[in-house]
Amino acid sequence: MSEFYIGVMSGTSLDGIDIAYCEIEDDSFKLLACAAYPFDKELKGDILDVINTQTTLKNIGEIDSRLGKMYADALEMFIKEKSIEASKVRAIGLHGQTLWHEPENENPFSMQLGNANIITARLGITVVSDFRQKDIALGGQGAPFTPAFHQYLFSKLGANVAVLNIGGMANITLLGNRLSGYDTGCGNVLMDYWVSHYNGSSYDKDGEWAKSGTPNQELLREFLKEPYFSKSAPKSTGRELFGQKWLKAHLNNFAKKNQNNSYLKARDIQATLLELTVISIANEIKKSATTLLIGCGGGINNSYLMKRLQEELKGVKIVPSDEYGVSSEFMEAMAFAWLAHERIHKKCVKISSVSGALRDSILGAIYE
Repeated sequence: MSEFYIGVMSGTSLDGIDIAYCEIEDDSFKLLACAAYPFDKELKGDILDVINTQTTLKNIGEIDSRLGKMYADALEMFIKEKSIEASKVRAIGLHGQTLWHEPENENPFSMQLGNANIITARLGITVVSDFRQKDIALGGQGAPFTPAFHQYLFSKLGANVAVLNIGGMANITLLGNRLSGYDTGCGNVLMDYWVSHYNGSSYDKDGEWAKSGTPNQELLREFLKEPYFSKSAPKSTGRELFGQKWLKAHLNNFAKKNQNNSYLKARDIQATLLELTVISIANEIKKSATTLLIGCGGGINNSYLMKRLQEELKGVKIVPSDEYGVSSEFMEAMAFAWLAHERIHKKCVKISSVSGALRDSILGAIYE
């Protein structure tokens, strides 16, 4: 029997709220409606301040509430605009906004904010949230979770298939006899920060600014010395590593080492950051037997980035997931609708081979 679910996703890019309305059965999935809504600019700035500077419990509590209200506002608009009967929606799958992800600390955790109680109180719809903590409690990374959904969608395509998601971070799913996947490192996050810092733009459309510059190979080599890139899976990351502090530290170190020739044009740094994303992804794909790479996430709309990635992966066919009838833009929102379905039906999500958890488990907390 089919049921209706809504998935809500806002990623590390903090560039918008993706919402997907889906019809789901055990063996079928259909996207019925989708839309993207802007992320509140003031709230985005406050979140980045919390991530990059010291904060207070009051700030964290208020951001949790403000996010809950923002998600509820977007959901109310979505339900009205798409003429959805709220009473027919079995549940909303809410990822929440990641503020900090540190699954390998002595006291591991992953913090996603966005008060689900506010949403269910306003909309009268059950919300499933807090998906990551159980996996972390079982010794896993708590991320990425989309590989389980990718396997659900694409497992029939064969063993030499991989899925690439480029959001704020980039992650890959390797489909085969044993599902695997992990974050390859930064996706759009550093490029978005740099173009915003210098040009005031939220992102570098089609990589035009990066294309106008010249990558600095010495700086790229310094970037790639980051221990995360040589670390074995399972692994996951976020802004707590690949953020403003990381970039500024590398640029300062580079300037000290090259005092006689330390000047770099801003567009050359952007070009080098694009190369960092391309090379860090390509290096991981080359370790596998992948012949088909299915792309999703906002980063695949960067035509110059994808051109460079194809040049690095000459023997691999790269196509957007849209060619297989799956929205590349709303893939993650769809995934959290599916994860809500699995939780409502008390199904274990088969993700331990990705996350490194002791076993698969039922994921998510239900807010009735």
